[in-house]
Amino acid sequence: MKILLLEDDLILSEIIEEHLISQNHEITTVFTGFDAQDLLYSKKFDLLLLDVNVPLLNGFELLKDLRLKEILTPAIFLTSLNQVDDIEKGFKSGCDDYIKKPFELKELDIRINNIKRLFNIENDNLIQISKDIYLDKKNLLIKKEQNQIHIAKKESEVLEYLINNSTKTVSIEELSLNVWAYEDAPISSTIRTYIKNLRKILGDEYIINLRGVGYRFNKK
Repeated sequence: MKILLLEDDLILSEIIEEHLISQNHEITTVFTGFDAQDLLYSKKFDLLLLDVNVPLLNGFELLKDLRLKEILTPAIFLTSLNQVDDIEKGFKSGCDDYIKKPFELKELDIRINNIKRLFNIENDNLIQISKDIYLDKKNLLIKKEQNQIHIAKKESEVLEYLINNSTKTVSIEELSLNVWAYEDAPISSTIRTYIKNLRKILGDEYIINLRGVGYRFNKK
């Protein structure tokens, strides 16, 4: 997993970074909220690990801003703020989990593995779509029964985003913002063509088209 770690305690940051690297994760560390914000506007991550009391922009405000901009990367707060009101504030700002300091590294692993399960994030770049269908992100393939079908990189990213957000309807605008980030986004008809190709490969029942609203991925 590609993980962004925001932690201003240098010793703790180093401990967490070394541990996560040993678990085969790719870690980027930052020490202020503004540094994290700058990176998140230009790079994509699988998971955010955010301290709250950090310089310049605290973790709650950082994540709240990201969610308002529809940047929906899963996020876990790692914080010494342990009152019920703090936890409520954390979840209202858009986090997916909340770990109170001090914590054991094994607990962090358990929480990360749960995020991987919930969002279908796989270290081996293989995402299971159904019993006989897989998305191979690394090789840009949809593996369907005995067939391997090549797809474009952006088709793969669009499909992955729909899978990770299968609990809701995703609009063309949301796809444009999150899949293309700060690249030049294509016109909406191009995105619709990508989805049309994916539906042709997978079957219309996997990507439901809600006219005038967006698309919903139907897990099997």
